[in-house]
Amino acid sequence: MARQREIILGFDDLKTGDEWESAGRTITETDVVMFAGLSGDFNALHVDHSRAEQGPFGKPVAHGVLGLAVSSGLASHAPRVDTLAFLAVLEWRFLRPVAFGDTLRVISSVESIEPQSRGRRAVVTWRRQLLNQNDQLVQEGRTQTLVRARSSVASANSSSANAETPTDGADAER
Repeated sequence: MARQREIILGFDDLKTGDEWESAGRTITETDVVMFAGLSGDFNALHVDHSRAEQGPFGKPVAHGVLGLAVSSGLASHAPRVDTLAFLAVLEWRFLRPVAFGDTLRVISSVESIEPQSRGRRAVVTWRRQLLNQNDQLVQEGRTQTLVRARSSVASANSSSANAETPTDGADAER
């Protein structure tokens, strides 16, 4: 049986308009409680069932920023690219609440690719759409990441002693 390796794409493998759909991820009450502890946001809308029932959604819902964080995680696998840095959230809209038990997935599409540093990496602008199990759009926006060229990955693997390794995502030639 042949062993398969995970393919990690470089920016030069991407084309404007390419689109991927991630696997799903179900949001649990535990996720929300842990996010409240991590962020310090214990708003009753998220963690107090009796008060949340009186609120606009009639039940507790996940933090909006938790949805953004989950979309980032899901997008990191669909597609799997050699990301050097998360650069920006250009815009993000929170359209519907995410309830406990909702299963989310993200659609990622390449909006633009701007090569940098003599083609060794590029700023990739992504359009992200976070959907629930009913195919309802719950969040959407545009983000930017710094992605290494695939040819740089191949060079790094073949001669690691001569490979350039960025340390902070900053690019003096931008």
